[in-house]
Amino acid sequence: MKRFRVTFRNSLASKVIVTTLLLSLGVIFLTGSALYSKLSDGIRQGVLDTSLAEARSSFFNAQYQFLLAEGKSDLQIRNIVNDVIVTSTSVGVNQGGNSIVLRRIPNRESLQPENIKNIYDFVSPRISETIVPQELRTKVEKGFIVEYQYSTLIFDTGNSETALFTGKRIAIPHSGTYEMYLIYSLSNQVATLDFIRSALLITGFALTFLIGLITYLVVRQVVRPVRDAARIAQQFTKGDFSQRMRIQSSDELATLGNAFNDMALSLESQISRLENLSRVQQRFVSDVSHELRTPLTTLRMASEVIYGQRETFDPTISRSTELLVAQLDRFEKLLEDLLEISRFDAEVAVLEPVNFDFVAMIERCIEDSGAKSHSAGLVLNIDPKAEHVHIKADIRRVERIMRNLLSNALDHADEKPIVVTIVQTPTEVAVGVRDYGPGIESAALMRVFDRFWRADPSRSRVRGGTGLGLSIALEDARLHNGELEAWGRPGMGTHFVLTLPKIAGESILSRPLKLQPSDYVRSS
Repeated sequence: MKRFRVTFRNSLASKVIVTTLLLSLGVIFLTGSALYSKLSDGIRQGVLDTSLAEARSSFFNAQYQFLLAEGKSDLQIRNIVNDVIVTSTSVGVNQGGNSIVLRRIPNRESLQPENIKNIYDFVSPRISETIVPQELRTKVEKGFIVEYQYSTLIFDTGNSETALFTGKRIAIPHSGTYEMYLIYSLSNQVATLDFIRSALLITGFALTFLIGLITYLVVRQVVRPVRDAARIAQQFTKGDFSQRMRIQSSDELATLGNAFNDMALSLESQISRLENLSRVQQRFVSDVSHELRTPLTTLRMASEVIYGQRETFDPTISRSTELLVAQLDRFEKLLEDLLEISRFDAEVAVLEPVNFDFVAMIERCIEDSGAKSHSAGLVLNIDPKAEHVHIKADIRRVERIMRNLLSNALDHADEKPIVVTIVQTPTEVAVGVRDYGPGIESAALMRVFDRFWRADPSRSRVRGGTGLGLSIALEDARLHNGELEAWGRPGMGTHFVLTLPKIAGESILSRPLKLQPSDYVRSS
């Protein structure tokens, strides 16, 4: 059942077929019920009209013969009664057979019982006089017209069937007034209705099957191109742009296929062009970075010679020498970052995992960055279970991530505290760097890891930056199969959380440190 639900939910053809079958069943049921009701009413009314007509004819014939029997002998009257019984119980055209009950009405004549020579009560074989409904008997005794009622006819064998009971009062000479009942079997009518019901059911199931088959054939023609389009789109996501939809007609689906193929051709062309452009850009960055190293080395050597003689220069020239060395350092850092970015773009960056103490590495980064001498102070919160966390990762890249996060916090702390938090789980380790500086707009968080992007380029900084640090840190984290997340609000500072698996390349199963403001230190 679960597999059926999954197939139904994921298959358009199944949804269309099942929905069509359900709607068809509803329509067929309503139509069949209405048709059966009309047919059964018509058959019942036809049988009723025929039976009443035959009953009226039989009653009239019996009464007419008894009127002609006035003055005749008892034997002749007995013969007339027998003839009426035989004539009335003969099989009619539309009936399966009928029975008769002839019963004298007591105490209704002026003749006393002792003066009556013959009583002609009669009941057809296999039935009892008591089967006549009492309600019908009451109507016949009081009325002068043919009365009728549907009831159950029970035979002495125990079998029963639905029957139509008709009755009327008649007078027999020298005997009195009698109740005469003709009972018409409705077995043929019931059999006909059963046959009609069975035929409607079989026809309904056959129609449902045919509708389902037709729907399947039609849906197959419509869904097959959609499936082909989905399959080709999946191939596109895998980088195979050579797939095309087959066009075998000139209808709307063919128009869709042609449009899809044109779109695929356009996408292939655009992606090829962008890939070529990307390769050219990567090659350009890589070549420029390498080519600039040679003149940069020469400039570095010359600047060191000049910097070594700065004491003999004029104060203005001496200051220019210091600025030259600082900018050369920044330029060299930019070239290193560009080279690293080009490695990520070319997908040639590799990990060199080693075992090391994660906490000791962070403490060393804090010491080297000068964060401990930060005017507002730095708080290092370490989970008691994380005093010594040994992980297997690329120590150079993890250290570069931490230096970038600490440098970013120092640049934006605005003389307010910085909080570094370390927690671990059996399979992950996380470190958060929280500052209480000006913060950042929520909308800008979408671009905080973009290359060369700064939240406020005009803002004065204690240290300069290339705008590539956080982008490289994110790539280093992803290379370990880890995550680097950022949070920030204006006036509340920023919070960066690095989560790494303890063994590089394994999956992260949990988030040991939530990305939210830290309350360890409150800014004033």
